[in-house]
Amino acid sequence: MTFYLSKRSQERLSGVHPDLQQVVRSAILTTEVDFAVLEGKRSLAKQKQLFQTGASKTMNSRHLTGHAVDLGAWVGGEIRWDWPLYHQIAKAMNIAAFNHKIVLEWGGNWKNFPDGPHFQLSWKDYPK
Repeated sequence: MTFYLSKRSQERLSGVHPDLQQVVRSAILTTEVDFAVLEGKRSLAKQKQLFQTGASKTMNSRHLTGHAVDLGAWVGGEIRWDWPLYHQIAKAMNIAAFNHKIVLEWGGNWKNFPDGPHFQLSWKDYPK
């Protein structure tokens, strides 16, 4: 089955780096798990709020510069948080990134604060 980005997901890609937009748009066409774009570029005020509540561990988030997106697994008409779903989304994102020769990092691989919905362009290849 082929999935497509909703209008809301497309709007949430506004301000996101074009290379990351390209990866997301390619991944949705091949993923085995439908997903929605939950957040792309983030304001400093929102980042401060997330940091203060512990939802983020940094004030140097790639969301602030449009180099990151959070994707949510869309199953049965709702966002689901089951980890196996995010491994499948990560697979589609990594394949799309590889096909476009874009270096992508998945928050699900982080040791100290695993973040399954988070995908970002590499700091090395995409400095601020």
